Amino acid sequence: MLALAVPASINAAQLPAKGEPPISAQTQLSGGVRPAGQADLALRSADLSFAPDPATRRMTARATLVLEARRDVAALTLDLDSNYAVRSLTLDGAAVRFERPDGRIVVSRALAAGKRATLAIAYDGTPHVAVNAPWDDGMVWSTTRDGRPWIASTTEGYGCDLLWPCLDFPTGEPEVATLHITAPAGLQAPSNGRLLGVDTLPDGRTVWNWQARHPNTYAIAINIGPYEVIEGAYQSRFGNTIPLRYWHLPGESEKARALFDEFAPTLDFFERVIGPYPFGDEKLGVVETPHKGMEHQTINAYGNGYAKAPEGFDWLFHHEFSHEWFANQLTAANWDDYWLHEGFGSYMQPLYGQWREGDARYAVMMEAQRNQIANRAAIVRDRVLTEEEVYEPAKGGAGTDIYYKGSWTLHTLRWLVGDQVFFDSVRRLVYGRRDPAPGNFRPRYGSTAEFQTIVRAESGRDLSWFFDTYLRDRALPELTMTRDGDTLRLRWMTEGKRAFPMPVELKIDDAIRRVELPEGTASITVPASSHVVVDPAARILRRSAAVEEYQAWQREQRTRQ
Repeated sequence: MLALAVPASINAAQLPAKGEPPISAQTQLSGGVRPAGQADLALRSADLSFAPDPATRRMTARATLVLEARRDVAALTLDLDSNYAVRSLTLDGAAVRFERPDGRIVVSRALAAGKRATLAIAYDGTPHVAVNAPWDDGMVWSTTRDGRPWIASTTEGYGCDLLWPCLDFPTGEPEVATLHITAPAGLQAPSNGRLLGVDTLPDGRTVWNWQARHPNTYAIAINIGPYEVIEGAYQSRFGNTIPLRYWHLPGESEKARALFDEFAPTLDFFERVIGPYPFGDEKLGVVETPHKGMEHQTINAYGNGYAKAPEGFDWLFHHEFSHEWFANQLTAANWDDYWLHEGFGSYMQPLYGQWREGDARYAVMMEAQRNQIANRAAIVRDRVLTEEEVYEPAKGGAGTDIYYKGSWTLHTLRWLVGDQVFFDSVRRLVYGRRDPAPGNFRPRYGSTAEFQTIVRAESGRDLSWFFDTYLRDRALPELTMTRDGDTLRLRWMTEGKRAFPMPVELKIDDAIRRVELPEGTASITVPASSHVVVDPAARILRRSAAVEEYQAWQREQRTRQ
């Protein structure tokens, strides 16, 4: 292939620092309401070449995109950070005029429904540098202890347009992406999908060629460093063999091998409990990065420093790997359904703890999540939202509740409907079918409404009251208990003032009794002398004054520091 030219060197004092060059509010948006016609475009393929230069922190790049119109469109609109200058653009091989409104490329050519167009774009510039990756986005320019370049990208919050001209909304995934990443001499560039080959250029640089099917828009990743790689293979319970790869920094062989040894048992857990690894024909890939982590499809970023934990496995590796099912195989069709990524992804760690060690470990890990639920905003608002409108509390978002409240919502749902219905529902949500096997499913888009419909079909019950209370209300349901002699009265109260027929377990002295509350209330006879514990196994996510007081105390302690 043709090599991308290396940008001219500049003085180190001029290198962009964190947060530079600034990006516009438009580029910072990912998802949300799209400009006219853009949502009617589908990206059939993306051929992307990236040549980041650590000496200048600039990048030269090319993109060849095949677009198809689902409906007639008047123009072709792509998202691309204005920090890049477009040097040339062709439409179906011919030069064409285009406009560069803030953060976009607009080609004023109509495309009829069902027709395709090929855009070839050459561009270069200085990509935005992340301030605190992965909690914000951009490039991370770092060096190893011996001074060699160590580079990573992360784009989940601000979107794919930080790196390439794309359709920056969840359903903008290309059906196939072919990547060509140029690395300085002596360095490697692991990325998404399967390796097609490595080309060596006359100046010693190498071009790493990868191909991935249906990568999540924000999953396409640049990673460059002096990596060593551990390789292996996993014989799946579904009959296929899955390549295992871990790219780590030199000098960490023992710790790296210990992490690599977690790959196979973790994969076995997911395949047994959820279903087939979605990208077994490509690889299970992990790369060590100079930021905490991210679910970059088949090349998950890992930066947890090989931390040890009492549960006996690396939570960050596990969490990012869970996103191969809940983000990459199943992608939320709208950022409003973001909890489908993070709530499921967070629930998988306690579930794995239960798989490994039993109920006590599960309970301890769920308790740690429970104490972090903030209830600042509803998780789901049933409208098209940007990523930041969902994630950022300052913009009205639910923040980390999409992780922890989402996880506890699943915990409660699992108890309410039972394991069979719960896991059958999850499998249908992830794969679109109950009987997934390698080759009979593709990555898909899903929504909260679809999950709700699936659970109704599997359980035979209308659980809209459940989903409305936990996902569409801000506040948690509150259970009140009053005793009058031998009469015990239970009553649910919800923010939406709806009937909440959640059953409750009571421990009455040494006996467990399940009490139904069909209209959200119940009165039962209990000896006045008995000791009653409500929900002794912590099955139900509900308001806790103790947790709220604990959180307030924590905030007060932080202000005193």
